[in-house]
Amino acid sequence: MSRKIHITDVVLRDGNQSLIATRLRMEDMLPVCDALDKAGYWSLEVWGGATFDACVRFLKEDPWERLRTFRKALPNTRLQMLLRGQNLLGYRHYPDDVVEAFVAKSSENGIDVFRIFDALNDVRNLKTAIAATIAAGKHAQGTLCYTASPVHTVKGFVKQAKQMAKMGCHSIAIKDMAGLLTPEITFQLVSSLKKEIDLPLFLHSHYTSGMASMCQLKAVEAGIDHLDTAISAFAGGTSHPPTETMKAVLEAAGYDTGLDSVLLEQVASHLREVRRKYHQFESEYNGVDTQVLLSQVPGGMMSNLANQLKEQGALDRIQEVFAEIPRVRQDLGYPPLVTPSSQIVGTQAVLNVLSGKRYDTITNEVKRYLQGLYGAAPAPVDEQLRKRAIGNEEVVECRPADLLAPELNALREKIGADAKCEEDVLTYAMFPDVGMSYLQQRNKGTLKPEALLPAVSGAVAGGVAHEFKITVHGETYDIHVTGVSPSSDSERRFYMTVDGEPEEITLETAGSAAPTEGRAGRRTRATAPGHVTSTMPGNVVEVLVKEGQSVNAGDAVLVIEAMKMETEIKAPVSGTVAGVFVKKGDRVTPSETLVDIG
Repeated sequence: MSRKIHITDVVLRDGNQSLIATRLRMEDMLPVCDALDKAGYWSLEVWGGATFDACVRFLKEDPWERLRTFRKALPNTRLQMLLRGQNLLGYRHYPDDVVEAFVAKSSENGIDVFRIFDALNDVRNLKTAIAATIAAGKHAQGTLCYTASPVHTVKGFVKQAKQMAKMGCHSIAIKDMAGLLTPEITFQLVSSLKKEIDLPLFLHSHYTSGMASMCQLKAVEAGIDHLDTAISAFAGGTSHPPTETMKAVLEAAGYDTGLDSVLLEQVASHLREVRRKYHQFESEYNGVDTQVLLSQVPGGMMSNLANQLKEQGALDRIQEVFAEIPRVRQDLGYPPLVTPSSQIVGTQAVLNVLSGKRYDTITNEVKRYLQGLYGAAPAPVDEQLRKRAIGNEEVVECRPADLLAPELNALREKIGADAKCEEDVLTYAMFPDVGMSYLQQRNKGTLKPEALLPAVSGAVAGGVAHEFKITVHGETYDIHVTGVSPSSDSERRFYMTVDGEPEEITLETAGSAAPTEGRAGRRTRATAPGHVTSTMPGNVVEVLVKEGQSVNAGDAVLVIEAMKMETEIKAPVSGTVAGVFVKKGDRVTPSETLVDIG
């Protein structure tokens, strides 16, 4: 009797997250659910990762309702999610009571398998989520975030897997988020794990470098039990090996997948057409990219990084960012590049490139990382950088969550009547500003999902900077136009520089041709030493000073959010605050005066 190789399809989560920035909507997934449910999968990954964020931020879909809908549409198949350990689905560590509540509600709403990982492979950050999953009677899957560095070895990964097995995990997953595994290392790693651990093994490997299907075959030869694939319509590139291809390869080699080819083609045929609708979110880095072997940028990060650089009008500098990422990663002690560490490293690399000065601006997340608030770095960090980031503050040695007081009751009080159920409270917990806005709009009936451009052939203009020379009454002006993310669902913003002066116009997405003057047009250009400005477009998270206040050079005066990370904007000189020209929630653009220090 041939050996069974169980298949998990990730098209409903990681497949579309990797290729179209997590924009696939329920209306386009529901038609294939019946075929997926009957096709013979061990599980379907439907939730977690960036899907929660994308639902609330862009699609204006209730992520919990999405999960409940999947549960009804897929009654015969295990539903699986990706959980970031103590980070859950956000970008910070949450207290244990929030983690426990989130796992319990996820289980109650339909999740059967929790793939639990920590971005630093610090098993202390997995303890609470694993225990909560076991308490809910669900499958707890401990995860190895595979990466290549001078400090990551097969022996070290086996040691981590043993620790997770002792914590009660039902299975172990190898998560190769950047496609860095080679066939030989895969064989060694799987063979070593099978020898040392008596638990089912899963392999999740992205196709970015072009090696994933070869790695999967070698993993099967080494005794792997489960493989992750993506239906062909959303496979390859920064996604995963095609389900149909791996079925054919495995069955030709004498293994049994139990998958129905006719049903797989039904799913693929529908999703091939659906994908055309989302062309505006397609990254040009969706093909095989062997550069990943140097940059180590994972699939989901690749497409999101490209979209974020478009918003900054700096997509032409992505190669510089790719070159900077390994340097930042080394400075931070070689963290695996997986959310949230991938976002932390990637955003800092972008800041280093766009500012032209390495670590001239350091994000708050990098500061927290260097202080130990995300856990223990895999290797020693650059001590000069740590000193620059946190000064003489004490480095945390314990499990970071041990320092966090219970928070759930405080969250319930803060969200108040805007939360109609406990799930709403958890949505607010994950993304306070975005979550609050979403819930308020939902309650008022004013939710407007992100618009899709019509599917057309040929190149579609995105957020890439466009330059023009315009002559008016004999005067010639240099015009630079860059699309940036709107702060309102009904608007589309454009950041413009006219002979270097920042301007901003706003167009209604409904088709209004009449522009209205944006905030940037009412702020002067930063020209004096005491003019505080931002290096990139973003949103004001916090204003830390007021008029008449004395500040010293280097004091934080504003907190700006860009690319999902927060950055302190510091006073360039000492003096008295003569003017504050922004408030919380304002959109800001480079070169404009945000605060004046006289």
